Amino acid sequence: MSAHWSATDELQTRRLPVRWARTPFYFNSAEHLLRIERERAGNLGELLDAVKSCSEESIFQHTFRTLQEHHFIRQGYSNDFAHWASFACQETALAERLSSVDVRKFTSVRALRDKIVDTLSEYLSSCPAARDRTAAEPFFFCSSVSVIVPTPFVARNLAEFTRALERISIHCIYYHFIEARQRLKLGSNDFSIWLGEQMGLKRAAELIDRIDIYSATLQGVRHRILQIAETVQA
Repeated sequence: MSAHWSATDELQTRRLPVRWARTPFYFNSAEHLLRIERERAGNLGELLDAVKSCSEESIFQHTFRTLQEHHFIRQGYSNDFAHWASFACQETALAERLSSVDVRKFTSVRALRDKIVDTLSEYLSSCPAARDRTAAEPFFFCSSVSVIVPTPFVARNLAEFTRALERISIHCIYYHFIEARQRLKLGSNDFSIWLGEQMGLKRAAELIDRIDIYSATLQGVRHRILQIAETVQA
């Protein structure tokens, strides 16, 4: 898909009230090289021990990055831990508790890890027989290394931002909207940061940051951001 504007696009851009960004927004994507870590679990007790000791990159991989791998699924378990607890351990109640952990509420991976540990500990305290029961298949802890892939899209104002947003891939959406949270310590996303700090559009930035990453697919995230941008331009 071409990144060049047509003459009509340029005319439409000029007709809008233009507010120029202090710094352009460069749209990037990323490729992920999966890495198998040393931790693995054959039962829920081992899962608990491994969650306590694994890297923050592993926690991020099995929670946030799951959203990219299953972005098109509106229903089901929201993270790998919940999925494994259900399908490999047959512990549906635990899977539901793990799936209810809302990653948006955490401002650090450490706090997210603590919540997962607490959820597992509380369940195993109430159901001790589940601790050592062998799972149907082991859980392998993974992390990934991101290789940034530049795109030809760049935005210097809101009109250019929306035009680019219509054209970029869902992998680019994921990189800036979800993966950015690891770089920003879960604080926000690249779109909100740019709109708030570079364009002075604080309200739009807040609305984008509130988009539900569980109920929306990545295409849904794209459409919602475009809707918010349209209200700003109206």
